[in-house]
Order: sequence, then C-alpha cells, then structure tokens
Amino acid sequence: MSQTVADILRKVQRIQIVANRSVNDLLAGQYRSVFRGRGMEFDEVREYQPGDEIRTIDWNVTARAGQPFIKRYCEERELTVLFLVDVSASGAFGSGSQSKLDVMIEMAALLMFSALKNNDKVGLQLFADDVQAFYPPRKGKGNVLRLIREMLAVDPVRKETNLEVALQYLNRVQKRRAVVFLISDFQTEASRKALAISNGRHDLVAITVSDPREAALPDVGFISLQDAETGEIIEVDTKHPEVRALFAAQALQRQESLTTNLRRAGVDQLAINTTVPYATSLRRFFQSRERRLR
Repeated sequence: MSQTVADILRKVQRIQIVANRSVNDLLAGQYRSVFRGRGMEFDEVREYQPGDEIRTIDWNVTARAGQPFIKRYCEERELTVLFLVDVSASGAFGSGSQSKLDVMIEMAALLMFSALKNNDKVGLQLFADDVQAFYPPRKGKGNVLRLIREMLAVDPVRKETNLEVALQYLNRVQKRRAVVFLISDFQTEASRKALAISNGRHDLVAITVSDPREAALPDVGFISLQDAETGEIIEVDTKHPEVRALFAAQALQRQESLTTNLRRAGVDQLAINTTVPYATSLRRFFQSRERRLR
C-alpha cells in the first residue's frame, strides 16, 4: 500500500537517528579501513631530493624550473559506493517487527551514512525483475537523504527477482571501480559468472537478508504458503514432523548453495537475519574483512 509523504518523512527521520548512532558508536574507523581507495591521486610537485625515485621526475616542470622536480601521489581517498537494493515482493515478508525490506533499507542507510562521513560518493539502484530506478553517485547529506526517501517510497514489485539483469546494468553504467553492496534476500541466485564479472570490475559485497520463518515451519496444522513474486500457492500440513524436517533441510540447502556460490565467485557475504541486530553482524563482518586484508 502506498505511503503518504508524512509517513515517509517520519521513517527517514527515524532511520537517520538510528544510522547516525550506529555510525558513531560502532563503525568509527572500520568502514574506511576495509574499503580503501583503489587507485592513486596526484598530491603535489616538489623538488627532487637524493633517494627519490627517478621515474617520478616531472620533466615538464623540471624543464621550466631548470632543476629537477618530482610528482608525489597519495592513496585515492574518495570512494564511489553503490547500493543495489532488491525491491521485489518477497522482501515484504517478516515474521517479527520488521520485514526483510525494512532491514535492507536500514542496512543501506547505515552504510550510506558511513560513506557520507568519509565524504564518498553514494549512488542507488533499485531492482526486481528489471532495474526500477538508478540514481548516479553523488556527494552530500542531501543526496543520501534523497536516496533513503526513494527506498522508503518504493512499492514492492510482484515479479521474480533477476539478479543478473541488475549486475549487467551496473557494469554498463558504472565504468569507474566502486564498492558495491548487493542487498537482497536472494530468493533466486545469480550465476557465478555474473557475480565474478561484477566483482572483478568492482568490490562487490553481498548482503543476504533472511527471516527465521523461512528456515523452519511452526507446528500449526494446515497452512497456505504463497510465493510473493510468482503468486504460486501451496497447501502444507505442518503437523507432520517429516514435513517440517523436509522444509528445514531444503532451506538449509538453499543457504549453503548461496554461500558456496558467492565464495567461489570471490564475493564477500554479510548474512543478516531480521530478528538479530544487524549492526552487530556488520561490525563482525568489518572485523573479519579487516583481518583478512592485513
């Protein structure tokens, strides 16, 4: 159901408060340390000193000045950060106080504010079966707040998620290397090839959002289950232990397959559960990635 502008603004304000608190309390310094610039940028020209690398001499300046000068470079400070957020209807499910889509948006907002604090450019791509919208990377608080509003205003799309289309579009429009957060419940998997290609061009991180009710059925007798994206309905008798065990086994198999697929494509995975505080999971992910980079 569509929301009013007042509803969206209230949600933006709440998310801004939560995200800023998390950035200040939990993520100070960690974001920058695990997502470094991927290139070098020009810093200054200075006079040549004994021991300097000859290859760094700026011959144009040297010729004009009549004495040797070198170019100095430093690590590129500015990052481009893109968020690919799955807005298909399966994200509207949640067995607790928040749906998967609620958590996806809050996760994106938290990372957007981290990028804002680092003075990075932030962009957004919304997708389901196709790309719904693309907002090019820009700097500034106004841009971040606008992107959060756009995520909150979207109506979930009742179509099957197509991750490959989203990744292919990303590769076409984003030529410069970026940090890319692919945020989805991954009800359908992308091919390993598509993931690997995007990860080769960018620093791709998959944030996989799940709900505990998707992994275990309660013992409540006959229930109807509907696929939010395809509309398919099936009847399930949950009073039988074998039925619940089969459901749990299939859910576990899907999760293990997803994790294996991401790992083989070289893509980092951050697994989030709708009933577990996501800031804690994010901090652990940062710590793990930082140790690996060292």
